Amino acid sequence: MAVFLKRLAKAAAPIAFGGQTKSGSPIRFGALAAISGGITSYYLFSSSHDLVYLDQLNEDTTPKVALNPDKWIEFKLQDKVQASHNSQLFRFGYVPNVKLGLDVASCIITRAPTGQNAEGKTKYAIRPYTPISDPDAKGYFDLLIKVYPEGKMSQHFASLKPGDVVEVKGPIEKLRYSANMKKHIGMIAGGTGITPMLQIIDSILKNPDDNTQVSLLYANVSPDDILLKKKLDMLSASNPNLKVFYTVDNPTKDWLGGRGFISKQMVVKGLPVPSDDTLILVCGPPGMMNHISGDKAKDRSQGELTGILKELGYTEDMVYKF
Repeated sequence: MAVFLKRLAKAAAPIAFGGQTKSGSPIRFGALAAISGGITSYYLFSSSHDLVYLDQLNEDTTPKVALNPDKWIEFKLQDKVQASHNSQLFRFGYVPNVKLGLDVASCIITRAPTGQNAEGKTKYAIRPYTPISDPDAKGYFDLLIKVYPEGKMSQHFASLKPGDVVEVKGPIEKLRYSANMKKHIGMIAGGTGITPMLQIIDSILKNPDDNTQVSLLYANVSPDDILLKKKLDMLSASNPNLKVFYTVDNPTKDWLGGRGFISKQMVVKGLPVPSDDTLILVCGPPGMMNHISGDKAKDRSQGELTGILKELGYTEDMVYKF
């Protein structure tokens, strides 16, 4: 397991998927074994020849999904590896042959104890994360987390050792994606805001009947901060309906991508024009959100559309903020 994760992290593609590209060539990062079992019902004819139903034997009592939206459930850390200079990949395990119960696109809520309040009750740090593993995967899920010096939850994750547990609740549905819901989807992501975008990208690319065109603008501080770059590069090279453009605030001398914040020019050049068949997805830190689209409202509803997307003629029904 450790060797497997290290290879994935080194490639900046820390999840296992199977399927085909739009061109028909296979993509295999790992294999998932699906084991199905049947339930046998037993009947007995009585002496009066009446059919008597006996209790079903070998009934499968395994839950259909691992998550529960109303209950905190403990998931055990199987392994973790360094994915970048300030990000780590965590794999959590649970009952084999059971799906997590995650829809595209949705997230989970995690919590960790941080001490006690004045009444002696446990205080918790609570934070949402979007798994980057395939929603159809069974027995595990992967989180890619940027560890901040002052981040209570990310520091807690960084302190975990294999065998430790984290409490999870969910899923929390964000955008309910369905195949071909729009002709062209534009994505603007900053930092770990790439995670819900990846959920949707993978859903599109592994479905041969989904013809959605995807254009991604991905902003980071430096080239070293770009998460999943090799995976994104591989996917875009293998699938003509995926275009990816990177921009960084602090480029290196040999950097060939964009420079600076995402601009109007980048949006005009890289994303679909405003139309009824266009959807723009935005996810990133508050400063980026305010610049691009405006942040969500205080009640976490979508709020008013502002920023450069509004200036370029997009309307609220064309934009979704994660």
